[in-house]
Amino acid sequence: MTIKEVDIMNWSECERKFIRNVKIDKERIASITRKAMLRLKRARKTEIAIENVSFVVEDYYEVIKELLTAYLLKYGLRSKNHQCLISYFYKENLGYESESFLISQMSFFRNRLNYYGEDIPMEFYKKNKEEFERIIKIILELIEK
Repeated sequence: MTIKEVDIMNWSECERKFIRNVKIDKERIASITRKAMLRLKRARKTEIAIENVSFVVEDYYEVIKELLTAYLLKYGLRSKNHQCLISYFYKENLGYESESFLISQMSFFRNRLNYYGEDIPMEFYKKNKEEFERIIKIILELIEK
């Protein structure tokens, strides 16, 4: 499988189909963030091998997805679609275009893993692990603002 460039969903489509307004719940935001950090701790502790790299990348994606869920909740928004989490991040943080596209690639690979049983390439992990960590830090800072 080759590493593919993926598109980010159009935000106006997200608003029409997948986004709803919710009450801002700081306790829920904190709880989601704590759980994401526990998952991150597990991912960091895992010794990487060809047999498990797909699951480690999946864990990193899940951490980012959970943090993006908390980020939307901070603004009173809830998404029924993971792609709209990425779309909102992209729309609100234009300076993080490459990060948005990397998250979208992670989502693509995670879906290929879950629905088709395809492995995530070790090269993808090695090339982007530090970026995964940086994206997590960025989103945590956005949640804290």
